Amino acid sequence: MDITPLVPAGRPVIQAYGDGAFRIAGHQHTGSVIAFRERIVPWSGDISADGLAAVLEAADEVEVLIVGCGSSMIPIPSAVRTVLRDQGIVAEPMDTGAACRTWNVLLAEDRRAAVALVAV
Repeated sequence: MDITPLVPAGRPVIQAYGDGAFRIAGHQHTGSVIAFRERIVPWSGDISADGLAAVLEAADEVEVLIVGCGSSMIPIPSAVRTVLRDQGIVAEPMDTGAACRTWNVLLAEDRRAAVALVAV
């Protein structure tokens, strides 16, 4: 039985991660990235308002931000949570592996989401 989630065509499904890179929708991305439903951008891995500027600029298309913090979950600083919340974005930190899996589920649900992934 095939349990692959049905994801709208063209969405950036994460197929693999590790060794400092991600395979997203058939393309290799080296280093940390931020993925939106329609595009992927390189990311410094900085969990700050400045580091997440691309997400803040896209606030009208994001209601949930999944933050893959690396090999283990770390809390998002309260000042960053406040900046995101002021733009209507809820941030959920988790380790990068969990973030990849959660992102794929959110894509299948066609949620207005983004994922910021620290490469592991």
